[in-house]
Amino acid sequence: MAYTALYRAFRPTTFADMVGQDHITKTLKNQIMAGRVGHAYLFNGGRGTGKTTSAKILARAVNCLNIKDGEPCNECEICKEILSGSLTDVVEMDAASNNSVEDIRSIRDEVNFLPTKAKYRVYIIDEVHMLSVGAFNALLKTLEEPPEHVKFILATTEPQKLPTTILSRCQRFDFKKISDEYIIKRLKVICEGANIKISEEALKIIAVLSEGAMRDAISILERCSQESNNEITADLVKELVGIPNLEYISKISKAMLENDEISALSVIDEVIKEGKDLYNFLWEIIKYIKDVLVYKATNHLELYSEGELEQIKVLAEHSDRESLLSIIYELSELENNLKWSNQKTILFQTGVIKACMSGSFAGSSVQELQNRIEKLEAKISNVNPSEMMQTVQKADVKEEKTQPTMIQEKKLPEIEKPKSTDFWKKVMDTLKKNNKMTLYATLINSRATQVSDVSVEIEFPNGLTAFNETFLNNSNNRNDLIKAIKAVTGNEVMISIKDGKAKAREVQERKTPMQDLGIDINIID
Repeated sequence: MAYTALYRAFRPTTFADMVGQDHITKTLKNQIMAGRVGHAYLFNGGRGTGKTTSAKILARAVNCLNIKDGEPCNECEICKEILSGSLTDVVEMDAASNNSVEDIRSIRDEVNFLPTKAKYRVYIIDEVHMLSVGAFNALLKTLEEPPEHVKFILATTEPQKLPTTILSRCQRFDFKKISDEYIIKRLKVICEGANIKISEEALKIIAVLSEGAMRDAISILERCSQESNNEITADLVKELVGIPNLEYISKISKAMLENDEISALSVIDEVIKEGKDLYNFLWEIIKYIKDVLVYKATNHLELYSEGELEQIKVLAEHSDRESLLSIIYELSELENNLKWSNQKTILFQTGVIKACMSGSFAGSSVQELQNRIEKLEAKISNVNPSEMMQTVQKADVKEEKTQPTMIQEKKLPEIEKPKSTDFWKKVMDTLKKNNKMTLYATLINSRATQVSDVSVEIEFPNGLTAFNETFLNNSNNRNDLIKAIKAVTGNEVMISIKDGKAKAREVQERKTPMQDLGIDINIID
């Protein structure tokens, strides 16, 4: 008996067997039970999300002789023939290889004939976006006014490539990526049916690697089952898909955060010697740095053992969010460039060196500078205005005695204690609640002062990085921040961004007698 791939052997045969697409299967079942099945459907979504499977189930359901609750029985003559592929009334066509005008014209000629056995003649056209312009034009009229005995089900991963004239004539259903929870649930059913032993950790890794595509998850499971006669372990999955040891990923991440190019290059050499794929290695590094950032923000992560979490905790405690975000930005750019390069090793090494320049562990000097700034601000806010004026006047009299000059007193601004900064914590909580995690992480080391009802000043005590400045100047990100502030304060505000390090340098450079208090005196001859 010929071997059948797992994804075909365990393809769902009813809507109830499908996972992660309840919003679609429920609607289709209701239409079938109500007798209101449309003449043309467009199933859109990523690979392995159930588009073709749903199309086949729908084709059986509209023709089933013993339909129940909108589900095909899969036992009647019609269902069995459709399942075996012997019924000519259900036609599956791959538009990637049958995309000419002649292919569509043959369909246009066939639709005029009544079905041989079934109630409806059903055409399932997969990857429909691959049709030529002429083929779309040939399909248009038939799709608009098909005979009553014809149903069209179009499937695509790129609906934006379809003409609007086609889109407007179809009922569109968007298939979303399947969650890891549903993928693990389905893999357990398959493992039980195929007598495959697998660890819980291995299932989690396969689910993460599949990126929401059930077919990819089943293919990885099948590959692993062919290599192991015993239980499939997490290490076996990592080895077969080319994922480097987590020890390497942790080492190179630490090296980048410590600006240690030599250690980073040493890890790369070890990975290359073991024959691991650099692209997969890079993907794992980006994911690992992202997880460090998430742990720093939430103190929670899944898919890691206690020992691995301890390593992530150390990195999170000794690094700042700006450095983590900068490294992710640099590595993401490297990932894009790596796709088109013929010199992947050289590009990878230079990209990692560049990322090393972006990272830095939080040092005591930065903390010391921040403390000095805070002390100075506290001194300014606590000073008495009348005492300050007396001090300035004494300085003026002393200057008059030493040289015959005219002294122009700089008008002192009214000292007004800024409004409470407690609102900033509420703004940050609002960003987290609205799932604006990147914006939240970018602002995590900032502090803000509500200068007035319509003005907020945001300061970065550790310095404003180029990445943060670019990110916050993006109109969409700035609008999200303004909305979060408005949700807390009730006002539409103007935002200004300040560099704390630049402010500290300005304080150090002041040479007036009142530099501790931040008072400037202009002396004009």
